[in-house]
Amino acid sequence: MTPRRILPLSIYLIVFMCFPILAQRAAIDPALLNKANAGDVKAQLAVGEAYASGVSVPRDYTKAFSWLQKAADQGSAQAQFDLGTLYETGNGVQQDNTKAASWYKKAAEQGFAPAELHLGLLYDRGEGVTQDSAEAAGWYRKAALQKVPEAEYNLGTLYERGIGVPQDYSQAADLYRRAAEQGDASAQFNLGLLYDNGTGLEKNYAQAAAWYTKAAEQGLPRAQFNLGSMYASGQGVPVNLVESYFWLELAAKTWNGSRQEEAVHARDLVAGHLSPSDLATAQDRSAKWLAAHQK
Repeated sequence: MTPRRILPLSIYLIVFMCFPILAQRAAIDPALLNKANAGDVKAQLAVGEAYASGVSVPRDYTKAFSWLQKAADQGSAQAQFDLGTLYETGNGVQQDNTKAASWYKKAAEQGFAPAELHLGLLYDRGEGVTQDSAEAAGWYRKAALQKVPEAEYNLGTLYERGIGVPQDYSQAADLYRRAAEQGDASAQFNLGLLYDNGTGLEKNYAQAAAWYTKAAEQGLPRAQFNLGSMYASGQGVPVNLVESYFWLELAAKTWNGSRQEEAVHARDLVAGHLSPSDLATAQDRSAKWLAAHQK
């Protein structure tokens, strides 16, 4: 199970796309720029992030890098983290995971949670540093203690597999639950799977279905498939073939690879037991769901 890559500064891209006119017309406050030029670290960070985001000025990663470097050299953990993301993504500077790891570490050693997570990811993948699952687990743990859901989930996967830490399904379940309660879809699915299989937790199909539902509603195909299967068999939920078809159809439409074929096969088996009216109802529901969630 590969740890998920977090997309740095993506929120700024979203804002920029939503307000392109503002981004083109606005400019950095001259007073802020004067403070930055005078060496004010908070102002340097603000100017650097403005250029990185493209929200208040046209995006310019080269200028962003220059200002963030000034703030990072003065010890700003946020600026150090932002520099790390620029090196990791290759925006405004030549892509270099080794330098990314170095800047993440500076910020992480100050207790900056996003940097702890990203440094853990680099150790997990062996990018810019020697691959070391135990080191990854250590940094994930620090971020997890600050309630970062991605770190809780990734650490949970290490405990479930016994990689970098002793295998401990109970620990995995606890970490998945923490992330799941914050809305992490993958953690919701994994927690459901532990309940489904009775691994680290007492087998409980109703709890499995409940967590699968939360993940399925967020569009996770494997959760949709498992939930659809449970509605077909009546495990943890009452038998409901319309509901079963609905979830299996979503999985069939959004899953990729060999698992998509499995979802299509399961969906078509359920379809064979539905009346034309019920089948039309289920198909209409799935079409509306897909239209609303695949924009």
